[in-house]
Amino acid sequence: MKLSVRETAVFGMLGAIMYAAKAALEFLPNIHLVGVFIVVLTVVYRNKALYPIYTFVLITGFLNGFNLWWIPYLYIWTVLWGAVMLLPRNIPEKLRPVVYMLVCSAHGFLYGTLYAPFQAIAFGMSFEGTIAWIAAGLPWDCVHGISNFVCGLLIMPLVNILTKSEKGFMLKKG
Repeated sequence: MKLSVRETAVFGMLGAIMYAAKAALEFLPNIHLVGVFIVVLTVVYRNKALYPIYTFVLITGFLNGFNLWWIPYLYIWTVLWGAVMLLPRNIPEKLRPVVYMLVCSAHGFLYGTLYAPFQAIAFGMSFEGTIAWIAAGLPWDCVHGISNFVCGLLIMPLVNILTKSEKGFMLKKG
């Protein structure tokens, strides 16, 4: 997955935009566009979407601190990327928005559960303690899942814009 200079710049900017969008919505707990961006970038760039995703993760660490809460960022966003990668590429046009919204939403609902293994290891939690930790976070995971679904309305418009932009660049280049 060798990157061109252009891709390096574009992926750096996309990672920074992901961080800026998350920072702009920090006043709303568990409501952000990170999941939306990950779905969009994965649909458009496939494997190369990992570059802007991990740019976002690193920017988050640099600006918010590389602390224990950050460590799950190393895998938690990759789960959503992987889920989108497993979707068939030929989803019928009318179903695409709903499928992408549902996957994005599912990641939000499962966020606490995905985060839990690290919590359990880092803090020596028992299985029962881990389940209690997940249960305590369920209201926030519900907010996260519902907001990811609603914000998911932006997925297809952003996919279309990014796809047209990439095609336009290729026409000018070629």
